[in-house]
Amino acid sequence: MVHRLEPLVIRHVHRLPTPAGPAGEGAVAARQFDAALMSVGFKLSAELLTRLSGLSEHTVVDTAVRTLGTVREMVGDHVRHNVYFIDFPANVPDTYDFWMRCVAEALTDDAARPGVLEQLSEGVVNLLTLPSYGRYQHTYAEMLGHHEELIAAAGDRLTVLHGGAEAEAEVTALYLALAGSTTPLGEDTLRDLEVLAEACVDGPQPEVIPVRENRAVINRARLRAGSEPLLDTVTDVLRLACALSGGDVTLLEPTRFRGLSRPVRRVLLAGLDSVVAAAPAKLADVHAHREEWKRLGERLHPHEHPQWPHAADVFAVARGEKRARSFDSLVEELLGMHDITGAVKLLKSAPGKLFRVLDRLLRMALTQEERDAVVSAAEEVVPQVAGRVVLSVREHLHNRAGDTGERRVFVNRLGSAWVTGDTRPPVLPAERERLIAALDAELRRRLAAPGHLLIDPDVLDVALPLSGKAVSSGLGVLPRGSVSPVDGELLRFFVYWKQKSRDTDYDLSALMLDADYQTVSWLSYTNLGELEGEHSGDITEAPDGASEFINLRLGAVRGTFVVPQVNLYSGEGFEDVEESFFGFMLREGEQQGRPFEARTVRMKSELRGPGRVALPLAFRRGADGRWSAKWLHLYLKGSPTANQVEGNQVSVATLLRGIVEREQLTIRYLTGLMDATTTTLWDGKTVPDGPVTYIGLQRPDGLHPDSRVVTPENMRDLIPA
Repeated sequence: MVHRLEPLVIRHVHRLPTPAGPAGEGAVAARQFDAALMSVGFKLSAELLTRLSGLSEHTVVDTAVRTLGTVREMVGDHVRHNVYFIDFPANVPDTYDFWMRCVAEALTDDAARPGVLEQLSEGVVNLLTLPSYGRYQHTYAEMLGHHEELIAAAGDRLTVLHGGAEAEAEVTALYLALAGSTTPLGEDTLRDLEVLAEACVDGPQPEVIPVRENRAVINRARLRAGSEPLLDTVTDVLRLACALSGGDVTLLEPTRFRGLSRPVRRVLLAGLDSVVAAAPAKLADVHAHREEWKRLGERLHPHEHPQWPHAADVFAVARGEKRARSFDSLVEELLGMHDITGAVKLLKSAPGKLFRVLDRLLRMALTQEERDAVVSAAEEVVPQVAGRVVLSVREHLHNRAGDTGERRVFVNRLGSAWVTGDTRPPVLPAERERLIAALDAELRRRLAAPGHLLIDPDVLDVALPLSGKAVSSGLGVLPRGSVSPVDGELLRFFVYWKQKSRDTDYDLSALMLDADYQTVSWLSYTNLGELEGEHSGDITEAPDGASEFINLRLGAVRGTFVVPQVNLYSGEGFEDVEESFFGFMLREGEQQGRPFEARTVRMKSELRGPGRVALPLAFRRGADGRWSAKWLHLYLKGSPTANQVEGNQVSVATLLRGIVEREQLTIRYLTGLMDATTTTLWDGKTVPDGPVTYIGLQRPDGLHPDSRVVTPENMRDLIPA
């Protein structure tokens, strides 16, 4: 069990639990382990290397085998990355010449010749019908023989693995951190929490579980272990039923409820009954998911259990047989009568809802008295509002300073995005500034004093992780809107996918835009080479997995923006394939090496979204000539088939403009509110002798053991409750 959960600890916190094993002479094996890790861009901390050296050789080797498998998968090195053009990025042919070569080769193929001649007689040739197009023409081993060994460079990525406590303690700590998160978790992390909840159900539990989706998966584990689930709303019961049926606990997608055993049905009905009996007004929450309640009622058979009449009321409301006025309908009735003061008075009893409609209330208020009532109510209830909601409203108000006519970007919880013009009247400066001051003061009050604050300058422009939803899991991944520096001469994108049941063609492309978001050029399978760089060649099926690459010389890029994208041309979507991920590498000009080199990978993220065009991030050249990455985590709907960079360049440019021009709340903002005794920008070399609160992209070696460390893996911990 412990070994099965160890990879979760390594992936989430970059710590290696202390291996269980006898003492011995493991120094040689530990150094070999460290060398093997360095070949894929990881390294043991000095303390962990010393600790492993004191264990038996067998224990160290066993630990190394398990850990290497985990970190290779983290960086995308667990698969073989072949390329169509064997010498890539060298000797990539002209696009038209390459196509003509494929046609000529097809004409020498007895099986393909008749079909090609027929197509030529009609004046159009389908490249996908040519035998040599879209399929690897050489083996992975043959490709390796065409590339020199990678030359080590000071800029290569080195992710340090630190020593942890014993495995059981590390697993418990990770469970408590995820279960008690103040912000929603991403889909992959929520699945990890499910695994941890099953393993830790009999151990320590978090004092508070703020996120309802987290509560649902924990409740499932509790129910299976014979413990009472934690229920205080009717929707908690619905989420638990979805979890028990293997459905979506976020309630975004419909769940097909399974048959439930009689004991489970009794627990759910008893839970519903107790919730409604304690607070009958909670029946109003049923309206938000009426259809789901009706379908669940068919499985629970509440009519067979007259001892729980309040549970039966839930399903009566869902069927429309019992009236339960919702809170939102009461608010809408007052707003419909333009009774702003009355609506505000009602909303004060639901502080979170008040904050979510602040902008609307201020726009509807016609008099200064009404505007003052709105702001005064917000100031009064802000201590009762969740920290991430306060921060979200603070960010919203920051971006409401401009005139109308700007673009509004909408991104849902799945990562789908669209843009429209902003026709809202502005929030007047006096109210806006008064609200911002109140929110800043409240956040400053909630943030714990950090003592000596040590900050990595590269983390200052990372966006606050207000939600993990629609943010892909992986290595080096930052929240949407974050900006991180990019240093290197060569930028290389890669995509890997492996189809599940039918031929699938993903196309990696890169769009170059100028400062006005106009197209300068692009690289794709239709344009294999440009001044900026080269495309590795089109692969049109992936039964054993396939990779595509784009190599860019940053100094040669014309324009201001580079926008990599993955287009679904045909086959299985990003959520349907067996595996798919995107990433980028940075290299110096003379490093050589294979097309994929693990220790040059700066970011690798899973591709799991609802659209047919993926936009993981964009790159921007600043006025000083230096490049940075802007994190997007977006999916465009695209066309059902044949998505191409040429066809979506306008929509991509419009969306990018909306994202780039919106300012995010960042680590810089939050640390500016902290009451630190001393604040130091880390120079990347020396660390203070005493304990610090360190915030950075990666934990430095040698920090005092009593230090608090915040990196992207646990940055959600900065969001106050």
